[in-house]
Amino acid sequence: MRIGKQDNALTAIATSDAETITVRGEDLCADLIGKVGFTDYFWLLVLGRRPTRAQAKMMDACLVAIAEHGLVPSVQAARMTLAAGPEAWQGAMAAGLLGMGSVVAGSSEAAGRFLAAVIARAQADGTEIEAAAIASLGELKARREKVPGLGHPQHSAGDPRADRLLAIADELGVSGPYCQALRLLARHAPDIYGRPLPVNVSGAIPATILDAGWPVEALKAVPLLARTAGLSAHLYEESQRPIGFIMSHKADLAIGYDGAMPRRDSKKG
Repeated sequence: MRIGKQDNALTAIATSDAETITVRGEDLCADLIGKVGFTDYFWLLVLGRRPTRAQAKMMDACLVAIAEHGLVPSVQAARMTLAAGPEAWQGAMAAGLLGMGSVVAGSSEAAGRFLAAVIARAQADGTEIEAAAIASLGELKARREKVPGLGHPQHSAGDPRADRLLAIADELGVSGPYCQALRLLARHAPDIYGRPLPVNVSGAIPATILDAGWPVEALKAVPLLARTAGLSAHLYEESQRPIGFIMSHKADLAIGYDGAMPRRDSKKG
């Protein structure tokens, strides 16, 4: 994006006048409020068109799959922020969302871009996706890098969320090249890496919604939206049954100090 003066001062998302509010070409009050679900509206807002039934159900499944994930760092940050400022829900929510990076939640975007790169490689080389997947895995292994979208520290036999999302994609008929690439990576990665590497939810989410028609450039919006719901639950619970300072105290007890100590004059005892 060019910094400075822009050529086109336009937006295609929303406008309003004294009588109407228009969102993506539809009347907000007459066409949308009370007539569409939020997942459909999310799709409409981002892409400018309503989703098909299959697209909406696939997106809905992905949002449900990762809305809640326990006391991960982003949730702890949000709860401790609310403990410190009980009136600042917006600050606590922001703290949680800002804590979602390449390791937590952002891993879906990384996996999606990797899948897109595998497919683009196959197209550029004029080969099958399987050959591109094997070559890509070999390069990752040579660089000692992890495979985006594969492996899980707890679900070593397979991430049940990922299995369910892929099954839904099959049931809805949206499975395509992205799901194919993910499954091929999962088939060959254990032999190349020498250890189990099942598909995880961060791989299944982009594979299924990219095949459903969601753009790679908007992948990060999906975990952000989903986790906002989960953070809302944690912030409400924090306001009712606070544990923010308990977590802070436990962290203080769990972490030892190995830094320098003040120098003391031995003559002063």
